[in-house]
Amino acid sequence: MSNLKMLRVASIHIILLAWALNNVSAFASLSAGRSVARQTRSTLPSYHRGIIPKHKTSSLVRMALTFPRGGGGGIVANAASSPQSLFNFTLLSLAITTVLVKVLQKATAPTIAEQDRVNKPASIRALQTKFLPVFWLLRCADWLQGPYFYEVYASKVFNGVQASMSLVSRLFLTGFASTAVFGPSVGRAADQYGRKKATIAFSLIYAAGALSTKSPFLVVLFLGRVLSGIGTSLLFSAPESWLVGEAQKSGDDPDGKYLGETFGLAYAGDSIVAILAGQMAGMAALRRGSTGPFELSTAILIMGGLLTSVLWKENAASRTDKSESNTIRDAVQVVKKDPKIMLVGIVQSLFEAAMYIFVLQWPPAMAKAIALAYGQAAVPYGAIFSCFMACCLLGSTLFGQFAKMGVTTESFTLGMLSIATIAMSSATWITSSGASAALTGLMAAFFAFEACVGMYFPSIGTLRSKYVPDSHRSVIMNLFGIPLNVLVVSVFLSIQKLGVTGALSISSGALGLATLAMFQLNRTIRK
Repeated sequence: MSNLKMLRVASIHIILLAWALNNVSAFASLSAGRSVARQTRSTLPSYHRGIIPKHKTSSLVRMALTFPRGGGGGIVANAASSPQSLFNFTLLSLAITTVLVKVLQKATAPTIAEQDRVNKPASIRALQTKFLPVFWLLRCADWLQGPYFYEVYASKVFNGVQASMSLVSRLFLTGFASTAVFGPSVGRAADQYGRKKATIAFSLIYAAGALSTKSPFLVVLFLGRVLSGIGTSLLFSAPESWLVGEAQKSGDDPDGKYLGETFGLAYAGDSIVAILAGQMAGMAALRRGSTGPFELSTAILIMGGLLTSVLWKENAASRTDKSESNTIRDAVQVVKKDPKIMLVGIVQSLFEAAMYIFVLQWPPAMAKAIALAYGQAAVPYGAIFSCFMACCLLGSTLFGQFAKMGVTTESFTLGMLSIATIAMSSATWITSSGASAALTGLMAAFFAFEACVGMYFPSIGTLRSKYVPDSHRSVIMNLFGIPLNVLVVSVFLSIQKLGVTGALSISSGALGLATLAMFQLNRTIRK
């Protein structure tokens, strides 16, 4: 594609994104103008996955404790006179924008699209057919558990006393700590014994963690959280390592073009799966109570495990040197020898830490902004989360488009990280200013960041496939999860001192450092 055509397509996408954000701003302003701003509470509770008084366990607290992986909220054709209708309209705008991008993607480059279909090797099509259904099933099972994380543990009664918020917080932290502690060993086992076995093991371990929520015994609940943490380590390393290993075995994708396409498809579909999972979790909870979504998750995990056993062939870490061993120490040495691996790992750790900090802090930030604009109106967390997922879908779509335009993943990721840093810094400033128009700016900043999240996952998957050696792929991915988890847990434990603004400031700083690391990676490659 010529540079002129690339510029034209990019300009169209920018105009579309501006149109969506303009609609958001216009309707946010309309909503604020139609409602009389009431005086907000002098202090807001510390909304995070933990320490908050029991008597304030409102829906806001429950969402703050939830690892937001689900949600919903139908589109209501009402004027933006309430937060619910505002975010419903915004969701519609984002959906239309994404559809238009897809339409323009085909209209502006029909030749490239047709050529891709014709030239795509049969082995690549077969690999995508095997990988994507399994990936989406496993991700759906994971998303199902998020919306009712708080509800299922808060409903437990021990010695006649209902579970406190601090206890639920400790259960949450147990899962995070388990991921950090066992991640490298789990990654080593996946590389050594096979990624197919590791993916099936994830299904079994995560299902056991989900079923533990039905137990009335505290020790079983904590054990279940440990298993969930181990399962998370497997989910975020084994399937990706299997995909990359299989793609490299075939030899039909030497430059990683189709691998990037596969990652784009995987995470674009994941955004849709997340929205559907939220609806499914709600229906399961209505029928079976707060453990219903976990039971449904277990059934889908079994389906995913069975599909993995049928469709996938085993692959383990490749060895170019027979004397090369598969230990965590060896993986550390591999990272030390290649600065490109280290830089990719830094980007992974810092971006994902910023993302998880954001997950903890967006509910109170949005609650305060909505209170300024609407008074004491209810906060539509499900609709907001659906908007976030729509932004992720838009981001994944843009990644696929720019990849087809020939933009290198390294350059694209650098631009994405720069936008994410600006968006999070803007959100930090807005939350500290307390301006009456905070909702408009906060929506734009948060939505821009979520679009970057949608671009990030296919980008980092492609970068890891390029620079992280197959011999230690899973263990290296989990090694970089250690600083990620340490940073997130540290922020969580200090949240009462940091507050929302302080936590978002750390998130902004992490994104800025990730941008610098990506800039250095680009310089290293050019040299």
